[in-house]
Amino acid sequence: MNVKRRSLIALAALLLPVLAAAQTKPAPRRSDTPALSAARTIVAGAPLSVFLSNAPQGARLAIARTDDPASKAIVVVEPKTAVPALPTPGAVGAYELRLTMEKDGAPVILLRQPLATTEPRATLAAPERVGRGQGLPVRGIGPNGEQDRVMLVRPEAPADADGPRFFPVENVEATLEAPDQPGVYELRYILHAPLAEHRILARRVVKVE
Repeated sequence: MNVKRRSLIALAALLLPVLAAAQTKPAPRRSDTPALSAARTIVAGAPLSVFLSNAPQGARLAIARTDDPASKAIVVVEPKTAVPALPTPGAVGAYELRLTMEKDGAPVILLRQPLATTEPRATLAAPERVGRGQGLPVRGIGPNGEQDRVMLVRPEAPADADGPRFFPVENVEATLEAPDQPGVYELRYILHAPLAEHRILARRVVKVE
C-alpha cells in the first residue's frame, strides 16, 4: 500500500465520526416558530402574564381544562402585545394554557403548557369607625384580577350587591365615602373571575356613626 493510499484511509477514518454526528444533530429551531412562556402555578383569579413570540396572525391564547377539546375553553384572549395578561379561573384546579388558531373553521392547538391555580386569599385594612358621609381610607390586597373589587355594604347584603367600591388592580388603596345612614357595615374583598364570580375572600366590620 503506497503512502498516498494510506493517507486517504486515515483521512476517511477521521471524517466518519464527524459526518455521523452531523447526520444525528437535530435541525436548528426556526427563528419564526411560535413560542410561549408563563408561570405554571398562580393564585386563582390573578392575572397571568404570558411571554409570546412569533404568534401567527389571528392566534389566540386560551385557558382550558386539561381534557377539554380545542374548541372548548374557559378564557380566550386575542393577544395585542408580546406580553398579554390573561384572567385566570377563580377556582382551584389543574388547567392548560394554550396557543390556538383557526384552521378550516375550527380551532387547533399550536402550543400548550400546564397551569395550576392555588387557593386565593385577600386582606383588608380600614378604621373600625367612620362618620356619616366621611371618607374611609381602605387598603385591599388579593389576587387583584381586573374585575376584583373592594366594597362597603350592609352585612346582610348579597355578594353581588352594589355600594361604595374601588378596584385593587388600579390601586390597592382608596378612600370610600361612608353612607349617610349610620349603622354596622361590612367591607368586603370580592373576587370576580371566571368560574368564581362574586366570591367574598375577606370581610371587615366598619361602624358608621
